[in-house]
Amino acid sequence: MGMPRPPAKARAALDRLIGSDPDLAGIEVRAGPLPWRTRTPGFPGLLQAIVAQQISNQAAAAIWGRLRAVGGALEPAGMLALSDETLRAAGLSRPKISHCRSLATAFVDGTLTADGIAALDDEAAVAAIAAVRGLGRWTAEVYLLFALGRPDVFPAGDIALQASTAHLKGLPERPGPLVLREMADAWRPARGLAARLLWHHWRHVTGRPAMDDFPTR
Repeated sequence: MGMPRPPAKARAALDRLIGSDPDLAGIEVRAGPLPWRTRTPGFPGLLQAIVAQQISNQAAAAIWGRLRAVGGALEPAGMLALSDETLRAAGLSRPKISHCRSLATAFVDGTLTADGIAALDDEAAVAAIAAVRGLGRWTAEVYLLFALGRPDVFPAGDIALQASTAHLKGLPERPGPLVLREMADAWRPARGLAARLLWHHWRHVTGRPAMDDFPTR
């Protein structure tokens, strides 16, 4: 089975978006149809975002595959019950073990809940997630995009998005987060869809698959 395509509502919004930006319009022509990647809402989706922080997609996929195979790891209480040795064996660094435990604690004590996050608007949800130690804005925005399908979230701090924008727009250097966020204003109210297209472009240009494209065992 191939990767799912955008649902009808997202496809209609994508068509409006690419109609407003010729550079974005060329991405699917060259790279093929946009795949529609999703993640599990709640603790597992945020845990997967922590795993992906600051490492390659291939490394993240390998660690995620091992972590998913550990009994209880995808449940908050189960995560807290696992030893550091078990989590290190799955490939998590010492800081990421700490961050995973912080996330699990937030779900166990009710600071975060899947329904609670989903009920918040984008900025409030980012603030609630980022208030947990080890979960910054990037982690929160990636979660909102892929677990909740928010259409106008744009992780401007993502290096691949910065590099993709520079390549697509012919910029002399990679734009920083503040500059990229300003550029992304042109794509409202579909900045999240623009981000998906830009990642799609960058995977095509570099030949580097997404985290979810690697087989996990």
